[in-house]
Amino acid sequence: MSFLEHLEELRWHIIRAVVAIFVLMIIAFIFSGIIFDGIILAPRSSDFVTARWLCKLGGILHIGDLCINQNPANIININMAGQLTTDIKVSLISGVILAFPVVLWEFWKFFEPALKPNEKKYTQGAIWITSLLFFIGVSFGYFALAPLSIHFLTTYTASVEIVNQINIKSYIGTVTSICLATGLVFELPIIAFFLTKIGIITPQFMRNYRRHSIVVVFIVAAIITPPDVFSQILVAIPLLILYEVSIFISARVVKQRERDNAAFMSDDEISTDTSIVPAKS
Repeated sequence: MSFLEHLEELRWHIIRAVVAIFVLMIIAFIFSGIIFDGIILAPRSSDFVTARWLCKLGGILHIGDLCINQNPANIININMAGQLTTDIKVSLISGVILAFPVVLWEFWKFFEPALKPNEKKYTQGAIWITSLLFFIGVSFGYFALAPLSIHFLTTYTASVEIVNQINIKSYIGTVTSICLATGLVFELPIIAFFLTKIGIITPQFMRNYRRHSIVVVFIVAAIITPPDVFSQILVAIPLLILYEVSIFISARVVKQRERDNAAFMSDDEISTDTSIVPAKS
C-alpha cells in the first residue's frame, strides 16, 4: 500500500479503538454510582479488604499502627459542576482501562501484515500477556498502594489547627494516577522482550546494571507512592521481581535468536552443497 493508504488504514484502527473506549465510558457512566461507592471510594474505608487484612496482621503481631483508615477524611466538592466533571473523568478513565486489550489488538492488527509468521505468533500472545500484566499492575495499585497512600496523605498533619477536607478531584487524581502508574510499570517484561528483539538490550547488559536498577526501582517507587518506607518497599519488591523476570525473558529471546541463526546457517550450507554438481568428463 502507499503511504496515504497506510494512514487511512491506521485511521480506521484508531477510530475503532476510540469507539471501544467511548462505548465502555458510557457503560461506566451509567453505572457510576456502583463505580464510585463500590470501587473509587472503597479504599478509604476501614472495611476495605486491605485495611481488614492489615488490621488482622497487626493484631497477630501486636502492632496497632497497621490498622489504617479508621477515621476516613471527608471528601468534599467545592465546584458547582465538580461532581459532574469528576463523574465524566472517572468514566473516561474506566473506559480506557477496560478497553486496553482492544486498543492493543487494533494496533497489532495494523502492524500484523508487516510481520513474519513466527513474529505474528509471538506478538499475538504478547497482547494477552501485556493486558494481563496491565490489569495485575492496576489491581496491585488499587488494593495495595491506594489504601496506604490515602491513609498516609489524609492523616498527615503539619499542624493540629489544620483540618483535612479532601477535594474530590484531588482524591480521584491520586487514586487513578497510582493505579495507572503501577499498571504501566508492570509492563517491564514486555518492554524488555521487544527491546531485546530489536537488539537494544541484552540479558548480560541487564545483569551488569542490576545494582543500578535497584536504585532506579526505589526512585520509581518513591515517585508513585507516599513518602513512607513501607509503601516504597511494598512497590519495590514486585518491581525487582519483574526485573529478574525481564532478564529471564531477554535471555530466552537471545537463545531463540541464536537457534534461528544456527538453523539458517545450516540450511544455507546444505543448499550450497547440493548446488555443487560435479562436471561430466
